[in-house]
Amino acid sequence: MHDQRICLIGGSGFIGSYIAEHLAKQEASLTIATRNRDRHKASLIVLPKTELVSTNVHHPLALQELLAGHDAVVSMVGILHGARKDFERAHVELLDKIINSCRKQGIRRLVHISALGADPHGPSDYQQTKGIAEQHLRDSGLDWTILRPSVVFGRGDSFLTLFAGLLDKLPLLPLAGAHTRFAPIWADDLARAVVACLGQPHTVGQSLDLTGPRSYSLAELVTYVGRLRGTKRPIVPLPSGLAMLQAGLMELLPGPTLMSRDNVRSLSVDNVSPHPFPSQLLGFAPTPLEVVAPQYLGRDEVNLILADYRRDAAR
Repeated sequence: MHDQRICLIGGSGFIGSYIAEHLAKQEASLTIATRNRDRHKASLIVLPKTELVSTNVHHPLALQELLAGHDAVVSMVGILHGARKDFERAHVELLDKIINSCRKQGIRRLVHISALGADPHGPSDYQQTKGIAEQHLRDSGLDWTILRPSVVFGRGDSFLTLFAGLLDKLPLLPLAGAHTRFAPIWADDLARAVVACLGQPHTVGQSLDLTGPRSYSLAELVTYVGRLRGTKRPIVPLPSGLAMLQAGLMELLPGPTLMSRDNVRSLSVDNVSPHPFPSQLLGFAPTPLEVVAPQYLGRDEVNLILADYRRDAAR
């Protein structure tokens, strides 16, 4: 892979940083598109053979210029909050522009990171627009691979780390979707999957569900985070009506949205897959959550965590 030029669109974020690091280890030449080069250059520009380019990927001419001379593209742009038109712009319209730019620049290979649960008929705008985008890519005529991860965790995530922060501050946690099940996948394993797909032609035309080795309810995940943090709190599962009310109020608060009504709609279906992780195809097995999460969420003294387990087990 050392002779490939690969462009990462959406590559300056949490998942993108893991992918960039793994591709850099394979000696690929990387171009990472960003709208704020100064914000991300400290962590990404240090990677060998990596160029961070300030551009507007939504502008067709700027996108074509960005992709010129590349051998492959990895697309991973996604948003969790917004109006329907925002989801359509980020998930559908942008992928359409990437597909068209790839055609014009003669780029055949496109790996697209979608989401487990993407479905044109799903309950949320997020799931529907992700599903529509997948359909467009399947019809594109390019050499595509679609990766559909469950919720992604790892140092710098906005999932388990979010709950860790809430548990640090709140005496109890009202929780929407408490019984919804997830199969979390480590960001490092998602990055390894991207590298494997770019290096293996037999992944072309494949849509792969990427899940961790275990599934958990959201309440179980939050409880586990609290245990790691030493901030175990009562969890109050919210019925759908109250969850929608809570999310509606949170949408009105200043600052970043922690939970939206569209998120609640997404939580109405489990985020798991009937298919096992494609270990044989990708060449590795996924890493358990319990191996990684303590490294960035847990307290420094692991013996204190073990003591909590023994106390709870009355040993």
